[in-house]
Amino acid sequence: MIIAEITGITGSLPAAAGCLAAAIGVGLVGAKAVESVGRNPDASGKILVQSILGMALAEAVAFYAIFLAK
Repeated sequence: MIIAEITGITGSLPAAAGCLAAAIGVGLVGAKAVESVGRNPDASGKILVQSILGMALAEAVAFYAIFLAK
């Protein structure tokens, strides 16, 4: 009974690690985007586009981790 519970938990650990990595990546991208807009407000449009692309690529890691962990 305990072994069945442990195997159920460990099956989701790779997905959890992938989602955690994606969350950290999105946070870093957002923090650096805010920092760079603070340094150069005139480039906010270009920074916004690049940060959205970076966040989307970081979120893709979470989806890959969820789908491949099953």
